[in-house]
Amino acid sequence: QVQLIESGGGLVQAGGSLRLSCAASGGSFISYVMGWFRQAPGKERQFVAAIKWSAANSFYADSVKGRFTISRDNAKNTVYLQMNSLKPEDTAVYYCAADPPPYSGSYKLNMGYDYWGQGTQVTVSS
Repeated sequence: QVQLIESGGGLVQAGGSLRLSCAASGGSFISYVMGWFRQAPGKERQFVAAIKWSAANSFYADSVKGRFTISRDNAKNTVYLQMNSLKPEDTAVYYCAADPPPYSGSYKLNMGYDYWGQGTQVTVSS
């Protein structure tokens, strides 16, 4: 059973930065497609970013492109989300997710992932 634990959330002013981490255990991390999603109050959980084997194979929602960077350290079984130039509309609970083989091929969809973390709150004040 794969376990994912997020950390790094908090309160930050608009224009600031945060780095989220997601530590994985219980499986073969190097083989997973990893994703970050977020859910704001009253809204559905939506795709933020995903990474396959390396940064060259990473994907972003249009709303975060150029501001957020997803990366992974396979030696540490950890995926990161560096968030810069944060905006109040980035406020949400952020979740990491894992898609093990055989891959869903749906890295932008909630249903494309088998395992989820518990989430970490990010609040951006104006």
